Amino acid sequence: MNLIDFSACSKACMDCSLTCTTCAASCIEEGGMEEMMKECIKRCLECADICNLCARTNQRGSAFFSDICSFCADICDYCAAECSKHTSNHCQQCAKVCQQCALECRKMAV
Repeated sequence: MNLIDFSACSKACMDCSLTCTTCAASCIEEGGMEEMMKECIKRCLECADICNLCARTNQRGSAFFSDICSFCADICDYCAAECSKHTSNHCQQCAKVCQQCALECRKMAV
């Protein structure tokens, strides 16, 4: 039983981090497509890292949380823009999750 109350932003960030990591791994596993998917992989890994940071700063009440949320939203948009260019299910799913995360982060970036 989870006794810790995670905010919608933290939940969205963790979901996005995991989805981006899965998308990057799936792009690599497709074999022979690494060069074509290089930008997608890079953006997904960057997004996953920033989303992790955002969730952690949210949970500990960092003084920089609002700034990190704003940055995270921008990174999520950046990742979604690339993933939405590709037809694979994992890229399309990643784009949607990134868009949702950006929305939740912008609510917190005040």
